[in-house]
Amino acid sequence: MHDVAAIAGVSIKTVSNVINGYPYIRAETKERVEQAIEQLGYRVNISARNLRQGRTGMIGLAVPELSLPYFAELADSVIRAAEEHGVIVLIEQTNASRERELEVLTSQRRHLTDGLIFSPLALGTDDREQFAVDYPMVLLGERIFGGPADHVTMSNVEAARAATQHLIATGRRRIALIGSHEGETVGSAALRQRGYEQALEEAGLPVDPALVVEAGLWHRATGAEAMERLLDAGTEIDAVFGLNDALAIGALHVLHDRGVAVPEDVAVIGFDDIEDAAYATPPLSSVAPGREQIARTAVDLLLARVAGTAPAGHVEVITDFAVVPRESTTGASRTPHPRTTARTVVA
Repeated sequence: MHDVAAIAGVSIKTVSNVINGYPYIRAETKERVEQAIEQLGYRVNISARNLRQGRTGMIGLAVPELSLPYFAELADSVIRAAEEHGVIVLIEQTNASRERELEVLTSQRRHLTDGLIFSPLALGTDDREQFAVDYPMVLLGERIFGGPADHVTMSNVEAARAATQHLIATGRRRIALIGSHEGETVGSAALRQRGYEQALEEAGLPVDPALVVEAGLWHRATGAEAMERLLDAGTEIDAVFGLNDALAIGALHVLHDRGVAVPEDVAVIGFDDIEDAAYATPPLSSVAPGREQIARTAVDLLLARVAGTAPAGHVEVITDFAVVPRESTTGASRTPHPRTTARTVVA
């Protein structure tokens, strides 16, 4: 910076102001500084600047499994949102392991980042004290509600109810649910199953346990296995609600193999609206849970915590969702039906 200042005939402070985008600099002065920077090939020492500011310029993102399309697409959204702030994202995969999730919270790697966006699956309500960390953190998902950290999540119950209502509106009455986790009270499976049951009850339809099929990991293979069990049992169905798109795509595969027409005989809807949904055969109806909004909100909130400008107490944000009808339920492509439910709670 001293060399740049000498060539441009200005002070080192003026060079610093130009580099940092200070607005009140004469155009000719700024031009001289920029020409000197180009002439010398000067580059800002980001590490030194971050050290002075007490920041690394990186944030962490910990997700269960990048092989699941939802988390891969979420990571992409977080990276793009962070890039707009000039921040780099360090991604960690926990494989939904309790030990790995605890390690994410306490690892020395946290010193490499200014804060953490964390989507836990193995840790839950009983582990609440583990999330009372001394660095900025934003939680995603449905394992921990009510603090102690900021939380961004989706409208699982309302969105699942809307998905089931969509099937009912197309005349379906024997709606199977694939992806249940028996005994779960907190988590995506429990919340989405609750929305499914609410929609049936509101329509005066029975909640038949024979229509609720378990699937451990929410992959295409487990969705296919669950669909095979349902068909092999001879259970009468006219629709399937996969609790995520991977399960629903697995179910579609089996229905195609068994010669079951979709949606004429059985309609299928998923959840997450991953990119693959639009390219399934037939294109898969789904619930768009506000993934971009989740990513941007989490990044903005985390960086506000890093900068010390976030509200006192923890913040909970629940994002918008939309039911996206496609040929797997309607027989013809339709436009999304938005269901706006976003809200922010400061506790």
